[in-house]
Amino acid sequence: MRYLLLLLVGLVLGAALTFYFFVGAPRARHSKLGAQPVQAPDAGGDPPGTLVLTFDEKFFDTLLSTIFRDLNPPAFKLGAAVPLLPGVAGDPVFVNAQGGCANQINITQEGSGARTTVSLQNGEINAPLAFNGATDRIPFAGCFNFKGAAQANISLSFNREQQTLYGQINVLSVNLEGASPIVEPFVTTAVQTAINQKVNPLVIMRGQQLTLNVPVQASGGTVRAQARDVRAEIKDGALRLHISYDFAGAKGVVAPPQPQG
Repeated sequence: MRYLLLLLVGLVLGAALTFYFFVGAPRARHSKLGAQPVQAPDAGGDPPGTLVLTFDEKFFDTLLSTIFRDLNPPAFKLGAAVPLLPGVAGDPVFVNAQGGCANQINITQEGSGARTTVSLQNGEINAPLAFNGATDRIPFAGCFNFKGAAQANISLSFNREQQTLYGQINVLSVNLEGASPIVEPFVTTAVQTAINQKVNPLVIMRGQQLTLNVPVQASGGTVRAQARDVRAEIKDGALRLHISYDFAGAKGVVAPPQPQG
């Protein structure tokens, strides 16, 4: 009975430590970035000085296709180590990394019956993700190769002082292809953690992408505008950003003329 209790305690402690090493310390969320969640546009209409930018699903499909075609697939490293069950003496035994194991998750264009894309419907930015990878962090599994698909969504927030629009990707579920019930919890936690914590925060737009500088040479100055507020409308396959600006003129500051093509 004594050894059975020790084994049960070891299982609980091992699971807790495994979660910690997979998940790691929590990273900054929107609130810690000083950003406010982006709300829907006012029902009464936009205030004066509002610019509306529209991005449809085809835009994001083209963006993602270009990444997979011209760049490396997005990849995220897993944690440094996963503890095995503590021994009778109470000291945990750690798995050593194998030099030939990548220990990372790769986002792929398609696989496991899913395609990495962006869906803009019913007020939500949904992002199904196909992935594969390998890890030697699972006890007794060696270098384990895995693949599957995840369902995620993206929330938006805006930091006015930094003039930055952020995105926060949230993994809702992970489905592995052909993984045993024993291995599945380890890999599911690793995938969810790597995407949720190592990708965030996403910088959607910042600085010059949000601010406006309009030279008015005839008036001897430049009209400048900083984003005061950002609202978002998501429906019918499109994301519409309603950006409201504060305008100010700067005399004697005129941008040089652009070269003629």
